[in-house]
Amino acid sequence: MQVAGRIEDYALIGDMQTAALVCRDGSADWLCLPRFDSHAVFAGLLGSDEHGFWRIGPAHGKDVPPPPATRRRYRGDSLILESEWDTTRGTVRVTDFMPPRGSDAPQLVRIVEGVSGRVPMRSVLRMRFSYGWVVPWVHKVDDRTVAVAGPDSVWLDTDADTYGKDLTTYSDFTVAPGDRIAFTISWQPSHKEPPPVPQAEEALTTTEEFWREWVSHCTYHGPYREAVIRSLITLKALTYAPTGGIVAAPTTSLPEEIGGSRNWDYRYTWLRDAAITLSSLLRTGYHEEARAWREWLLRAVAGDPQNLQIMYGVAGERELSEAELSWLPGYENSQPVRIGNGAAGQLQLDVYGEVTEALHLGHMTGLARNDHANLLQLKLIRYLEDHWNEPDEGIWEVRGPRRHFVHSKVMAWVAVDRTVKLIESGEVDGPLERWRDLRDEIHRDVCEHGYDKERNTFTQSYGSKELDASLLLIPQMGFLPPDDKRVIGTIEAIQRELSTLDGFILRYPTAGDEAGVDGLEGDEGAFLACSFWLADDLAMIGRVDEARKLFERLLSLRNDLGLLAEEWDPRRQRQVGNFPQAFSHVPLIDTALRLTASGAYGG
Repeated sequence: MQVAGRIEDYALIGDMQTAALVCRDGSADWLCLPRFDSHAVFAGLLGSDEHGFWRIGPAHGKDVPPPPATRRRYRGDSLILESEWDTTRGTVRVTDFMPPRGSDAPQLVRIVEGVSGRVPMRSVLRMRFSYGWVVPWVHKVDDRTVAVAGPDSVWLDTDADTYGKDLTTYSDFTVAPGDRIAFTISWQPSHKEPPPVPQAEEALTTTEEFWREWVSHCTYHGPYREAVIRSLITLKALTYAPTGGIVAAPTTSLPEEIGGSRNWDYRYTWLRDAAITLSSLLRTGYHEEARAWREWLLRAVAGDPQNLQIMYGVAGERELSEAELSWLPGYENSQPVRIGNGAAGQLQLDVYGEVTEALHLGHMTGLARNDHANLLQLKLIRYLEDHWNEPDEGIWEVRGPRRHFVHSKVMAWVAVDRTVKLIESGEVDGPLERWRDLRDEIHRDVCEHGYDKERNTFTQSYGSKELDASLLLIPQMGFLPPDDKRVIGTIEAIQRELSTLDGFILRYPTAGDEAGVDGLEGDEGAFLACSFWLADDLAMIGRVDEARKLFERLLSLRNDLGLLAEEWDPRRQRQVGNFPQAFSHVPLIDTALRLTASGAYGG
């Protein structure tokens, strides 16, 4: 029985509607069809190969683990993965990709190419629907192999011979130089006609052209272009093309602590994550994605700020009930495995600020005026007028008691400030003086109740002595100038009290075996977004060399393909959390832009 690889051993491929993770050994261990948040047909990532996978690679003995690829890379600036194995019999290449699609059937295409010698190969396809729970009925239809389970069917097309054994579909073949053998699986509702027979080579050309054209619109040409482009491609891959919704990550239940219980489903659109993703796309030239997200926002919220959720399904669904999958042992036995997310019903006042900031940035960067978006922004502030001073669950979605989180209050100030500026611009009419007074009131309240004068630092919540890395956003949001002594004191306190031994930043103190401020047991790794925020702040207060060094150390944590998970485990020296994570790649882009503007880079 084969178990999943390390999180950083995986590559992302996707079609802007769903995504697959492919390990170094050529095994696709995670794939949900037809959407990001659909049931997985390959769930080996959260268990073992008994829960579904598809491995293509050099043939190996029964009791011998499959060999990892000798090297792998993305083909240029694309999401086309190329893995190569050097064997005693020659060299072989496997090219994996998912063609961007409209209403067509989702496809995962794998092309095996002989490079040198004659290399025996094996494809092992084990489909297990409903997250590894359901064994499908597999049979032949007109020389095509189809797996059916309830409403779903997956069709395998290949010119190679296949056979079934132990509820698994195999193919054994040999490739020589110039040989190209394609394998494609396509999803289709089981009650419909079979999907068209795929044209793998044509799809490869179309996919490469798609990414080449998309990347050509990037306006960033600084010294960190490689890292920025890879992050932008990753963010694009996490966008659900039909609606413009952006998922936080394509996975669920990859643990924040190996063996722990902090395992959450990130296959949804958080307003916060999507808004900050939007800001990075806007600042690098991608206005179409910003426009599509704004339209998604208007549909999802439906002009009803009283019932604003912090997250939605990729098409704007509100019901995201949380459940546990008892039959899956979890990634490296990290339990429970969860689908859905109960945090959807939380009150998080900071999202009003993030959404308003994204709308403001769209206005400032020339996104076409949208009167409905302006009207929504006014409604959001009218709601905040009556609710900004309430306790909430905050940016980190605590499952303990609500508190007056300082970051939430700061972002409420951001929401009001950006709306005041919108009214001042003449775009909309609103109670300008009343909201200027509200902006000042929130500012005074935060500085009075959220600041510890003795320690010269803002705190996690009113009356608390704890720190929180979200306080690093205070200067970035313009709440206070970078040279304010309270800002500098907060930055230095976070460096002193929330740094790991290797200098990366924790979100806040956790309580180990006891439930702490977040209401959860266990610990977690350094939160990569917070570490990028620190680099930003250091640059803003003039410590640019220190900022650059931290940023480049963070870049070194990426896997060989430039991908980041949510967190870094300093003890195990491993990536942890859902992967790849938008909330890690967005601040990477933001910090690169800031350091480039300041000239703070090596050369």
